[in-house]
Amino acid sequence: MSGEEQVARLGALVGELHRLLRRSAAGRAHRVVLPEAQVELLLLVRAEPGISGKEAARRLGTAPNTISTLVHDLVDAGLLDRERDPADRRVIRLRLTEAAHARMADHARHRTALLTDALATLDPAARDAVLAAVPHLDALLTALCR
Repeated sequence: MSGEEQVARLGALVGELHRLLRRSAAGRAHRVVLPEAQVELLLLVRAEPGISGKEAARRLGTAPNTISTLVHDLVDAGLLDRERDPADRRVIRLRLTEAAHARMADHARHRTALLTDALATLDPAARDAVLAAVPHLDALLTALCR
């Protein structure tokens, strides 16, 4: 396999791992899988509590009306709070609810359990190699975020 084919395979594997872990963790938690766009917004709000709807749209590269729809759906689901900025009532600030924090923590626990179980099926050398790659994957993520 050429270097370019290996890089393409890496991208495909990362995407499939992400999708499989999301579905499997939600299944273990007996929850419906949230749409990816909702998850992205929740992760952004978790990282930046009080972010405005306008800034969230810019950061996620989507239209403000799309964010408005996502916010409405997440507020209805009890996962997001929106409040008017006291300094500028036209601006909406977003924060996670306690239910969202609990759901995200529960998801992380299930994801970790799934990965732990799957890693245990690998031979020790393969398991060690996968775990040794974690700092390098973290560096790759940082490079992609620039």
